[in-house]
Formats: sequence, structure tokens, C-alpha cells
Amino acid sequence: MKRRYLFATATLAALLTVGCATLDERQREWIFQPGNRSWGSSAELARDMQEVWIPFDSQVTKGPAKLNALWLPADHNPDTGPVLLYLHGARWNVAGSAPRIRRMQQLGFSVLAIDYRGFGKSSAGLPSEDSACEDARAAWSWLAAHYPARARYVFGHSLGGAIAIDLASKVDDEQGVIVEGTFTSIPDVASTMKWSWLPVGPLITQRFESIHKVDRIHAPLLVVHGSEDNLIHSELGRRLYDAASGKKQFVLVEGGSHYNTMAMGQAQYREALAQLFRLQ
Repeated sequence: MKRRYLFATATLAALLTVGCATLDERQREWIFQPGNRSWGSSAELARDMQEVWIPFDSQVTKGPAKLNALWLPADHNPDTGPVLLYLHGARWNVAGSAPRIRRMQQLGFSVLAIDYRGFGKSSAGLPSEDSACEDARAAWSWLAAHYPARARYVFGHSLGGAIAIDLASKVDDEQGVIVEGTFTSIPDVASTMKWSWLPVGPLITQRFESIHKVDRIHAPLLVVHGSEDNLIHSELGRRLYDAASGKKQFVLVEGGSHYNTMAMGQAQYREALAQLFRLQ
């Protein structure tokens, strides 16, 4: 698949010579590509998920905000088992992640999956690194308030992995962190593109510097990557894993792409969850 969206476009944005505010807005548009689109027929898999609303006061946008989310209870132990905050990547809304949400349910989690502001039915506005990370924190607080006695985990795919790492670096009540197909930083992703020789790194405003946050995570960390991920190269996932200082595990799914790694690696996921988090 062509690298015509997500992180590749962040590098193109850095080439713009317009004002700083416009440069920042263009990067936010191209990195997040917010909207109300779902991947293929994935929205059909979300139809029976419960809709949840999470209101909060935003310090980033200075006013009331609300997040739209999907809630999918676990099939087994839905009242006592672990709960998972699911953070999706760019472009597609939360319903577009329905296949992955259901796979996490099959692994034993009750799942809360959110749309960041600017996506789906959540508050309108152009997302930013700061606002998306604030959204994750608001959703985490909602989980803590509604399920205080249950073990809570955070999962992020692609760009959502960077948001998950930011969240986990700031809280201390998570039992584990899982990221898939994610990266060390946006400048590092830009350096893997065909125009990597261009000196655009200093112009990138939405940096998502996970490499400098991951060592502040004290919960066990599972890093998963597909060997054939041509959008976010697996060496970036490995470097992120290497930078973590706590209990951790790296899983490389042979043949996995940026989009099908969880489907192909479900058995590896299950084994890793049992080894790292003692989840059966």
C-alpha cells in the first residue's frame, strides 16, 4: 500500500515554507487525517457494541469536550476480568478498529475504544499530539472511575501506540501496556522514507517522541510488530523495545503487515499475554 497518508505525509508537511501556524496545522491534518470513515466493512462488526460518552473539561482547547467510545464486555468474566483502553491509529474512526477490538475481547479483555476529538462523533476540531494525549487520559480516568477494582491495561496501534506510551508514562495504575506497529518518533519515521535525505526533522511539530518516554513506564510492556510492515518498519518497534527499562517482551509476527499483524499473530499474542501479564 502506498505511503500516501499517516506519517509519510508529516514529512511532506515539513517542506512547506508558509507560516509556522499553517505548517503545524498541515502536519496535524496529514498525521491524523481525522474524519468519520471506517476501514472497509469493519463498521458492521461494531454495530452491537455499546456506545459510551466521556465528557471532560479540556485544558488543551480550554473548554468542555466529549469523546465517543465503544464498549465491548468480555465473553468470560465480564464483571471481574481485565479491562483495556484501546487507542486507534490515524485516518479511520473507532468503528474501523472493530476487528482488532473483537480480537482483544477474544484474548479476555473488556474493551473501551475511543475516538479522539476530530474523529467520528467526538467533539469537533483538528487533533494534535497534545489533544489526543489528553483524550487518552480522560478515557483512562473514566475507566478508573467505572471499574476501580479491575486490572486496567492500555493498547495502542500505530499512532495510537505513541499515545498509549505517553499515557502510560504519566500514570501509575496500569497493569500492562501493549503497542503494535508503532515507532520511536515521527522524525525517525520520516527518516525511513524515500526523501529521508531532506533536513526536515527540526520542522516537525507533532513529534510523538515515544523513545524518550518509554523508559518511564513501570508496568510490563509488550511490543508487537509485523516483519512485513512497510509503513512503520519493524526496526523502529525494536528500538522502542530496547529503550524500555522495565519488564518487557518483543514479538515479531512473521509475514505481518501494518494492518494484519494482530490477525496473523493471535496465537503469539495469547502466549505473550500469558508470559508477561499472567493472563490466560
